[in-house]
Amino acid sequence: MGTGTGMGSSWCDFFSMQTLCHDDERSALLQFKASFTIDKSASQDPFAYPKVASWVSLEGDPKRSNCCSWDGVECNDGSGHVIGLDLASSCLHGSINSNSSLFQLVQLQRLDLSDNNFSFSQIPSRLGHDLTSLTYLNLSMSSFSGQIPSEISYLSKLSTLHLSSYVPPLEMPRLKMPPLKMPNFRVLVQNLTNIKQLHLFDVEIRSTVPNTLVNMSSLTSLRLQACKLEGQFPVGIFHLPNLQVLDLANNFDLTGYFPDDLNTSSPLKILNLQASDFSGHIPASIRNLRALHLLNIRSCNFYPHVPSSLSNVTQLNFLDLSSFYDYSYLPDLPTIHTFSGQVSDFWSWVGKLTKLNHLSLDGNYLRGDLPCSLATLTQLLVLDLNQNLITGEIPCCLANLTQLLKLDLGRNQITGQIPSCLVQLSQLTLLDVRFNNLKGAIPRSLFDLRNLKHIYLHSNNLSGSVELDEFSKLKKLRGLRLSLNKFSVQIKTGFNAIAPKLEVLGLGSCNLMEFPEFLKYTSQLEDLDLSDNNLHGHIPKWMWNSTGETLRFLNLSHNHLTGFEENPVIIPWRGLYSLQLDSNMLRGSLPIPSPSMSYYFVSNNEYAGEIPATFCNIWPLCILDLSNNNLNGMIPQCFDNLRFLQILRLQNNSFHGDIPQIGSKRCLWLRGIDLSYNQLQGKLPRSIANCSKLLFLNLGNNQISDAFPSWLGVLQQLKGLILRSNAFHGIIGKPTSSHEFPQLSIIDLSSNDFSGILPSKYLENWNAMKSVDANENIYLQSMFFFGGTYLETFYYDYRITVFSKGVELEYFKTPYLMRLIDLSSNRFVGEIPGIIGNLRGLNLLNLSNNTLTGLIPPSLGNLIALESLDLSQNQLSGKIPSGLAHLTFLAYFNVSHNRLLGSIPQGRQFDTFQEDMYQGNSGLCGKPMSKKCEDSESTTPQTTFEQDEDSGFQIELDWFVVLPGVVAGIIVGMVVGNFWTAKKHDWFVETFSRRR
Repeated sequence: MGTGTGMGSSWCDFFSMQTLCHDDERSALLQFKASFTIDKSASQDPFAYPKVASWVSLEGDPKRSNCCSWDGVECNDGSGHVIGLDLASSCLHGSINSNSSLFQLVQLQRLDLSDNNFSFSQIPSRLGHDLTSLTYLNLSMSSFSGQIPSEISYLSKLSTLHLSSYVPPLEMPRLKMPPLKMPNFRVLVQNLTNIKQLHLFDVEIRSTVPNTLVNMSSLTSLRLQACKLEGQFPVGIFHLPNLQVLDLANNFDLTGYFPDDLNTSSPLKILNLQASDFSGHIPASIRNLRALHLLNIRSCNFYPHVPSSLSNVTQLNFLDLSSFYDYSYLPDLPTIHTFSGQVSDFWSWVGKLTKLNHLSLDGNYLRGDLPCSLATLTQLLVLDLNQNLITGEIPCCLANLTQLLKLDLGRNQITGQIPSCLVQLSQLTLLDVRFNNLKGAIPRSLFDLRNLKHIYLHSNNLSGSVELDEFSKLKKLRGLRLSLNKFSVQIKTGFNAIAPKLEVLGLGSCNLMEFPEFLKYTSQLEDLDLSDNNLHGHIPKWMWNSTGETLRFLNLSHNHLTGFEENPVIIPWRGLYSLQLDSNMLRGSLPIPSPSMSYYFVSNNEYAGEIPATFCNIWPLCILDLSNNNLNGMIPQCFDNLRFLQILRLQNNSFHGDIPQIGSKRCLWLRGIDLSYNQLQGKLPRSIANCSKLLFLNLGNNQISDAFPSWLGVLQQLKGLILRSNAFHGIIGKPTSSHEFPQLSIIDLSSNDFSGILPSKYLENWNAMKSVDANENIYLQSMFFFGGTYLETFYYDYRITVFSKGVELEYFKTPYLMRLIDLSSNRFVGEIPGIIGNLRGLNLLNLSNNTLTGLIPPSLGNLIALESLDLSQNQLSGKIPSGLAHLTFLAYFNVSHNRLLGSIPQGRQFDTFQEDMYQGNSGLCGKPMSKKCEDSESTTPQTTFEQDEDSGFQIELDWFVVLPGVVAGIIVGMVVGNFWTAKKHDWFVETFSRRR
């Protein structure tokens, strides 16, 4: 009893010494609590809980009524005033307005409201007026929007400021939310003279970084991620004496460079410039950043080497030198971040950074075998060498990296087998070797890596038979991709032991004959790929019963499916983000996408009827592909509501009527439109000129009646314009400026009713056709990301149909370097302008079936990349220029049915052309014609000077040093590729025998 009394007395004494809060502040806090609802989804932190739940005021219970003891509340020990309020991750949902009782807490020094949901309300200006004692303010990740009030700059005592817009978690669709905007960054920085930590994430600033920051010697951390910063970054900030963190990631228009004299006393620990426009060289003085722990220069524009002096920065534990580019925007090759000497030297000094726990070098075109010098990095947790040119086998020395959690060797050229020695990597959670040339069976030792969560083996040459029940040993498995190999996956009858928390499953091209029934028992499946199998009949109802709540990505393409077991009007997966049903035998009317759909592919099926107007309500829609079906009716005019649309493919259907006014409201993202092979009429909507990112426009084979759309010349990224086989008419005039169609490389105006002379002024402007590029491995494509827990990258390839050798060729992947002009089958008159000889990158030129007169200009001999030249069915006269015989890639040449005369050039490619290519020219003689030439004129091509008739200058043609093999085969060679993913099998070309 005595002990109990003593304890009670001590507790009373302790409680009597506790600071008691003020009644008015208690009341203000309770009012603040009452203004919100508690919602677990309002906070993203998995450990979030409602701190305000402890806030109660009970008569007779002074302990619980004392607000100084409440969770998240801090009081001054002497005065009892509330000086700190930490409600981070407190599940608060509501809004804070100017009448909030929060502003009665005028003694507040620290305020943290991060990771809540304030309903995209604006930050009240009273914050800057009433809470002037604040030294710490954190409003990040709390769904504020609108302009940040300028009154924030009144908080001159602030040492820490965190502000950010809402960013959804990775597993949610990345929909654009209203951002926070900062109207005057300069004024804010100018007044915050005591600032130590300035953290702004995804705040729309759209201005330069103020030079005044250079003088803020107290600054220790500057994070300005994704703020749309512009202009030149003040280089003096690198010299701030106390700066430990500099994070400028994802400011694409922010330029800058490293100073040459990085200070030896610099305390810099974190330097993140990812996806900014920093350029120049990385100075050898980077060795002076002795305290540096993190260096991230992914996707910058530094010179293509990294100095070996970086090996002196021995404290580095995170190094990312990766390159990553979207070819749909950038025509140049990626920057190659490698050591300027031998690659072996590069690996050698990387091996000296023994404290590294994160090494990312993806997208750097690193060549050669994997070096065993990597085995010295025994503290590595992450090794990312994705998307390089690494060859050879996976060496067993990597098994020394026993701490490794993630090993990513995907998208390389690695051969051999998956080595069994990797079993020593017992901590491994991710193994990614996709898109390589691995062969053999999956080693059984793989199933002993019991910590594996993600296994990505797809797109290799792995063989044998895979028993899926083996993977049931991996209880932590979340992602498994086996698609696009050479093995068959065996699923035992009644098998249902696959990890119930499986989120990603790829079994494409695995010879499946039926839907795996174990999918009935997966409760968290987000991403399912069963494409390119032998699935027949209907999609079973249990599929959407078991996965209806979780599935986000579904690929059932390239099977033999005919429909759904219960044909739904609306897609039954409510949260589905991407649906691929293309290349099946699906019939009936189009199933309506779910409201969250972004990718909708149903091409190459048998769908019929009209497009429901409800498609216009799917506002996140990014790609809509309804091509090659039996659809009819009119394209809904409300398609203009699809503001996030990037690709629209409706070709090969029976749509009629006018084209909708696409782009009249907002057109920030549209890259490709293909409406070819329909029955569309009327005029081309002028609103398309608002689509500033448009790369490809194909309206061929319709009934559109309009003049030449010169107004499309404002589209600075347009590469392909196909208007063939319509009713376009009239004279093609002159461009209004020399800046029209600057990137145009493919133009097909054939089979229309254009008249007048050939558009020489446009030909003069088409600069993209004037150069020959030696790289022929790139295709015209756009890049997209999709997937749940572990993102996949895919490329959308633009198709094109061209006439070559008199037949129609359909390319499923258009070579980036294709240069094509087809003006055939119109009513053009006059001479062929000599200026066309400046288009040295041209692969195909077709001017046939017009009424052209005059000579064939000798300047055509300058077209060193030309593979197909058709001038037939005109009224051309004079001789065939002898310089054409030097075109080493010319595989098709047709001048039939003209008024040409004289001897046919001999030698090289001209020895391969048949007589029918010259018929209808009674004045021609020499092989292959039966008519012999009467004179002894030499027809052997020589090194000559050809006169360009329009430009008035001479070009020396040394045909013995013409870039052999530079672009051979773009038009007439084998065309490979397919439309959707970069499958290694089933690459094909379709050739049609439709002749003109």
